[in-house]
Amino acid sequence: MIIGVLQFELLMRGNESLKDKRRVVKSLKDRLHRSHMVSVAEIGALDERNVALLGLVLATNSVRHANSVLDRILDVLRGLTDAKLGQVSREVLTGQEAGRQRTEELPTQS
Repeated sequence: MIIGVLQFELLMRGNESLKDKRRVVKSLKDRLHRSHMVSVAEIGALDERNVALLGLVLATNSVRHANSVLDRILDVLRGLTDAKLGQVSREVLTGQEAGRQRTEELPTQS
């Protein structure tokens, strides 16, 4: 399994309230999920009205596919009109890296 991870900062001007910020963030999250089948969450700067920190992940079976999807998403983010792309962190985890942290296995119910 290959896991693509993207953390990015959005800088927004003109937001008068957190409601304005959340409108922009929700719209972007929904669009990225619909278009690229990725999971997106706001992971930081929750109470700042002009900055949003988001995390995005995708699971695939190909490093090439993961990189291609992340490239397309970055193109979308660079072209946003209601926010400017700030700092970006990108990582593609493969095989053993993706499974490095094990979670506790829960017993199955009979």
